[in-house]
Amino acid sequence: MLKELSLIFGQEYVNNLTSWLLTSGIRIIVIFIGVFVILKLVSILIGRLEKLVLKEDGDFVSAIETEKRVKTIGNLLRTVASIAVLLIALMMILREVGMDIAPIIAGAGIVGLAIGFGAQNLVRDVIGGFFMIMENQIRVGDVGVINGTGGLVEKIGLRTIILRDLEGTVHVFPNGTINSLSNKSKSWSRYVIDVGVAYKENVDSVMQVLKEIGEELSKDQTFGPLILEPLQVLGVDNFGSSEVIIKCIIKTLPLKQWDVGRELRRRIKNTFDQKGIEIPFPHVSIYFGEASKPFEVNVNQKGDGKSTFNDEDFEVIEKIAAKKGVPIEKFLTELAEKIGKSGSESSN
Repeated sequence: MLKELSLIFGQEYVNNLTSWLLTSGIRIIVIFIGVFVILKLVSILIGRLEKLVLKEDGDFVSAIETEKRVKTIGNLLRTVASIAVLLIALMMILREVGMDIAPIIAGAGIVGLAIGFGAQNLVRDVIGGFFMIMENQIRVGDVGVINGTGGLVEKIGLRTIILRDLEGTVHVFPNGTINSLSNKSKSWSRYVIDVGVAYKENVDSVMQVLKEIGEELSKDQTFGPLILEPLQVLGVDNFGSSEVIIKCIIKTLPLKQWDVGRELRRRIKNTFDQKGIEIPFPHVSIYFGEASKPFEVNVNQKGDGKSTFNDEDFEVIEKIAAKKGVPIEKFLTELAEKIGKSGSESSN
């Protein structure tokens, strides 16, 4: 074989080819084997990472959504790892065949830098979404508070997370802009209630009544399965302006704290009414000032000894009434009404 090649291409070419196969050729084979091994290890590592994330307990719908997101991210990581490994292997192979890869690397660096500056917010959002899903911070169906806005989580993506509040408003948050995230329904939930009673009530008796209400609620066929721990009466928590505050807590299944809490409040109100325990509320007294008392205007004709006005005053009033074209009696009546109204307004 080598003799035939030497006759066709020359002995020097055959020697160079043999030398290249024994050096660079072997390196290229090792590169292919290394690529295969690395990709296999990456696939196994990502698979174990997926299983680790899916170990978290949750309801059926949340588990399905989490599995979908984890599978999506797993496939994305495999694709990114494969492209990176194959590009590195291609650069190494091109170098072995004698090509200058320095311009290629420089050009790729410039392109990567331009993409990094132009899409830095996108990269930040994707990285934030990746760690949010990997750490299982929040899932679809949870109730969360993001940057002070609360709502039901409807969708979690690599770039954004979507909440819908109680009024139905949809809030979209880029993952890179999330500064604070609170999950109100992870694993279990708790309802906290402050019960206010009048100062005249015996707090020990009231606390015993609250414990009895909690026990009855735990035995209820509808609400009992939703409760993980019975009602805990922590004791007197504060002294208000008109009431003594007794703090209570109850542990429930995720997202069920509001249902149990509403029923607990209803039972507390009805039981307190039956037992005569006063729930105080503020009173406001409103005082209306006394309006001006009505007064009487006596109109007498000019020259009468009982006249309220002197002659000069009467003449002035008579001229004003004549100028307005109304009788003097009507003019004085209207004037008295205006004086009465102004007096009522000033007294109020």
